[in-house]
Amino acid sequence: WGRHQLLAETRPGAYWDSVRIGLSAQPLKTEEGWLVLYHGAKGTSSGSLYRQGLLLLDSENPQKVLRRSNSWLFGPEMHHEIEGDVSNVTFSCGWLLDERDGQLHMYYGAADTCICVGTAKLDALVNRCFDEEDPA
Repeated sequence: WGRHQLLAETRPGAYWDSVRIGLSAQPLKTEEGWLVLYHGAKGTSSGSLYRQGLLLLDSENPQKVLRRSNSWLFGPEMHHEIEGDVSNVTFSCGWLLDERDGQLHMYYGAADTCICVGTAKLDALVNRCFDEEDPA
């Protein structure tokens, strides 16, 4: 280990990841680069609101961020995600790719009270990186 490098920081203002950010799941290799799921928090009058977003890193140089989602991808919506020991938190630590159909299974904690799983197509998530207005 060594030669540490900053990849992404919190963003100022009203962004969904303005208070804190951190890695959620292991990066996934795609044709467009390394897809990274990360968590971010925004301060609200009732406390922090944790959501998930995406980074796309260069496949040849994974220290280079190609894209960063301006909007959040996944956040607390269901009762068990909103109400709990730590309310308004969805926090993923891993995902698994079913290579047969391109389906991702994202495992996450909800309100620090339960463990859940959500699914999405890998292609849809990669495309989401390119649907954003501005590259990183």
